[in-house]
Amino acid sequence: MKRTDAAVKVRTKKAEKVNSGAEVNKAAITTMAIAAGLVGAWVVTAFVGAILASGGVMPLISNWIQAVFG
Repeated sequence: MKRTDAAVKVRTKKAEKVNSGAEVNKAAITTMAIAAGLVGAWVVTAFVGAILASGGVMPLISNWIQAVFG
C-alpha cells in the first residue's frame, strides 16, 4: 500500500481571560503614585524656598510661629 501525506489545517485558539478590574487598578495606582511624587517634589521645593527666603531654619520657625499665633 502506498502512503500519502496530506496537508491538514490545524486551527488553534488561545483564549486568555484578562481581568480588566485588575488592569484598571494598576493604572489607578500608577497614576496616584506619580501624582504623589509630583506633590512631594513641590512640597520639598516650597520648603527649601521658604528657608532661603526667610534666611535660615530658625527665622523660618520664628516667622511661622508669629504668623500662626499673632
